[in-house]
Amino acid sequence: MIDEYLGDLDRRLRGCGRFKADLLGEARDGLNDAADAYRAGGWNDEEAERRAVADFGPAAVVAHDYQAELAMLSGVRTLWKLVLGVPAMQIAWDYARILTFGAWTKLPTPSPGWYMVITRVSHGSVFLVPVIGLLALLGTRWLSRRLDGTRLSRFCGLLIAVAVGINLGSLGLLIAATGFVDVSRLFLSVPCALLMLAWVALSLRLVVLARRSWGGYATIVA
Repeated sequence: MIDEYLGDLDRRLRGCGRFKADLLGEARDGLNDAADAYRAGGWNDEEAERRAVADFGPAAVVAHDYQAELAMLSGVRTLWKLVLGVPAMQIAWDYARILTFGAWTKLPTPSPGWYMVITRVSHGSVFLVPVIGLLALLGTRWLSRRLDGTRLSRFCGLLIAVAVGINLGSLGLLIAATGFVDVSRLFLSVPCALLMLAWVALSLRLVVLARRSWGGYATIVA
């Protein structure tokens, strides 16, 4: 009966496999301990497991609480990638440009005024995104004692969506504008090109993680 209960719980949960496995492992340990206590009290195996499952609570109710925790764990992981990964990519690209290409004055084509505005906006977003991520992390920690799991997950998911959207939008705008002005600027050097591809891959990965986090929240309220 414990295995059937855990299987039902597993099917109801959506989120990172490792985090979900940890929660289910804790649930299994708690159920087995409760069943052992009932066995020690004289109940047979079947009745001991039935009583342990009944004490643990309906799978739908337990899954609601577990799903909120899964959504939060996924959200926090995404926020740390935003806080650390986005500025790291910008810094790595700038250093690669300096070491392998040189100063911007070596560019063969002039930079229009509108393009300089876009580059400033894009570089500003590199600092804005981790700031939003840090605010989300601090806010989540502060609100964890004041909001229930559902509302806390929603708060975290909204800030993740904003930060991921800003990062992806600014990066896409910068690449499009650069390609329009002079496509060769996207390939200043092999390291710069590889880092740009890595930045795009990270941004797309963040979109996937943000969707998972929001999907976890949607599962809670469904």
